Amino acid sequence: MTELYINSIRILDIVHGTSVDGPGLRTSIYGAGCTHQCPGCHNPQSWDPSGGTSVSVREVAEEVLAEGLDVTFSGGDPMFQPEAFTLLAKIIRANSTHDIWCYTGYRIERLFSDPRRRALLEQVDVLVDGPYVQSLRDLSLLFRGSANQRLVDVPATLAQGRVVLYTPEDVTYEYISKPRQAILPSSPMRATAVSILEHSNAL
Repeated sequence: MTELYINSIRILDIVHGTSVDGPGLRTSIYGAGCTHQCPGCHNPQSWDPSGGTSVSVREVAEEVLAEGLDVTFSGGDPMFQPEAFTLLAKIIRANSTHDIWCYTGYRIERLFSDPRRRALLEQVDVLVDGPYVQSLRDLSLLFRGSANQRLVDVPATLAQGRVVLYTPEDVTYEYISKPRQAILPSSPMRATAVSILEHSNAL
């Protein structure tokens, strides 16, 4: 892997102040490239790995840090550019206390044994995992589109060696206009442990 590749990242868009990609107002970074190509995907233009614009990882980090919001990696699939997103996450962590969410079409169990993608995983607070499955679409779900997808508490999962689900409590919604906005109170999250073996057949 060349240094040039690691220090640059292909970005489709950076959106500040979004409330649909995790709790609170966030900066969402949409990376180019996705091989999952889920039927019904709301962003099929993100599949092309040559899409968007190639920019410096540090340039993106400076913009994120200047905005001062928590961060979400989306796409596309950030795991398609794991080295670049890992570097971006490390810079953000070294210079802020922002939490980092990441969306991926991979199940987290697949990422444990992939050194490149696990490196990114280790920088993430919450992983929204699994492909979008159109037949399982559920508009009532929080921060995800289909019932197979999970909100995974990554630090707890890595520490315990089993999947620990992140579940914010007492969430209400404001249906002001599309997109849906989730309003989360300042209550502690509830974590639910799930055996990795229980989900291994879904890989």
